Amino acid sequence: MTVRHAAVLGRPVAHSLSPLLHRAAYAELGLTWTYTAVDCGPDELPGVLAERRDWAGFSCTMPLKRAVLDVAAEVAPVARAVGAGNTLLPLPGGGWRADNTDVAGIVATLAEHAVAPRTATLLGAGGTAQAAVAALATLGLEECTVLVRDVTRSEQVGAAGAALGVAVRTAVLSADAPELGADLVVSTLPRGAADPLAARPWTAAQTVLDVVYDPWPTALASAVAAAGGKVLSGALMLLHQAAVQVELMTGQPAPVPAMRAALRSAVPAADV
Repeated sequence: MTVRHAAVLGRPVAHSLSPLLHRAAYAELGLTWTYTAVDCGPDELPGVLAERRDWAGFSCTMPLKRAVLDVAAEVAPVARAVGAGNTLLPLPGGGWRADNTDVAGIVATLAEHAVAPRTATLLGAGGTAQAAVAALATLGLEECTVLVRDVTRSEQVGAAGAALGVAVRTAVLSADAPELGADLVVSTLPRGAADPLAARPWTAAQTVLDVVYDPWPTALASAVAAAGGKVLSGALMLLHQAAVQVELMTGQPAPVPAMRAALRSAVPAADV
């Protein structure tokens, strides 16, 4: 039986749950594939890929989500519009195709909980926020607000909005920002950065997707849940985006129930 190899690339990467998810999928599919975690920054990315040119593909996390577009010989339309990717797939003639499964992961997460927002606010302006803009476009929203600590660093998320037909307004992130009253709030901030927002008044009519999944629940998630709002964890988004990666790399339907069971075992507190 053919053994193929795949991995998640990033820095830091030792904490990643991607190996757990992909290995669970391979086991369920009967594939004798391996999936590892490789510490890699943007400068090392070309060399890491050159040494592994016969691998089945890579998941790419921070700080590589924009760098993957620079090393790819081909870029999927969604990744080009978003301006960031999280997946590299081998091309038949050599080189790599960059794709973005974060968009599908966000859309599937919201669909699983029947979330259909009319207004949306994003926290943070990195690659995941850019993917969230694309997800909002898929849901039919024509505008959103992005709250950031430094508005001078929001150019790329604004460019993603322009490419996707979503008008992106940026404002300074603060606990009293009125935009935090949106139907849907998606926090793409790193661990702990959204904790100060827990003190603001949330409502039962709101949904918050917090991409952090460790530790869980976050202070933000706990506050929203206490107010009766709907809370979605980053673990659920991770599950759905990984499922798409499995399909792209193996050519087979992803065994989502087996992947979900593995994730629940690893992160029992997360709602997946």
